[in-house]
Formats: sequence, C-alpha cells, structure tokens
Amino acid sequence: MSVDTFLSRLERVKKTGPGRWVACCPAHDSKSKQSLAIRETDDGKVLVHDFGGCSVYDVLFSVGMQVNDLFRDRAPRSALRTARMPFSYADALRCVSFEALVAAVAAGNIAKGVSLTDDDRQRLWLAANRINHALEVCECR
Repeated sequence: MSVDTFLSRLERVKKTGPGRWVACCPAHDSKSKQSLAIRETDDGKVLVHDFGGCSVYDVLFSVGMQVNDLFRDRAPRSALRTARMPFSYADALRCVSFEALVAAVAAGNIAKGVSLTDDDRQRLWLAANRINHALEVCECR
C-alpha cells in the first residue's frame, strides 16, 4: 500500500516534512485537532501514531485497513513487532499542542484563584498523560 492510499482516508491531512504528515484521528472525535502522526520510511513502511491515545489497530480499523497494509511487501511476523515508532519532535508537538493549551488554561484559572472542578482536573490529568506519552514516543524518556 502506498502512503497516499492511507492519507486519502484521513481528514485534515497536513504535510509536515518529507515523508511526514499529521491528520485528525479517525478512531475518535478529533475533527478540531490533528493528533495522528504519519511517517513513510525510506523502505516504504508507513508508521502511524495517535497522540490522542488510540491504538494503531483502532486507527486502521476506522479506515478499513489492517497492520499489514502499512508495509509494501508482506513483512515477516517479527518485523511487525516494533517497540517504538520514530516520529520527529515537531510532529509530536503539533499533535499535543492542544493538550498544552488545556494545561495553560487550567494554570491560568488556578492563578486567578478559580478552583478546578473534578472534570477540569480529570481533563488536566489526561493532557499531562498525553504530553508524557509524546515524550516517550519520541524517546525523550
């Protein structure tokens, strides 16, 4: 499969560099922000990571694809077991920028003496987890 086939099934695709894109994740409601990072490697593999927390399986299922569709030639089973997918820091930042905004709004409210609701604290915790996950994916932790 070519990366173009996969990209054609996504919304709000933006090229971020050679062989790199971000898009809205089709597995969850992310119409307003791009949390999905896509990279095509030199050997034609398509790497996919959702910084919103969806698994690659959920993302692919949402667009009618399977993991083996991400490889030009059917890869041996051992090649499918990749512990980490290399994404650029810029792509990770683009995908979690909204989470930073959530944290900034919460910090602003706290600075003004406004107490956070339970829902606010839960959303802040989710934002922090997503930012930490982005660090792990980019092998910063």
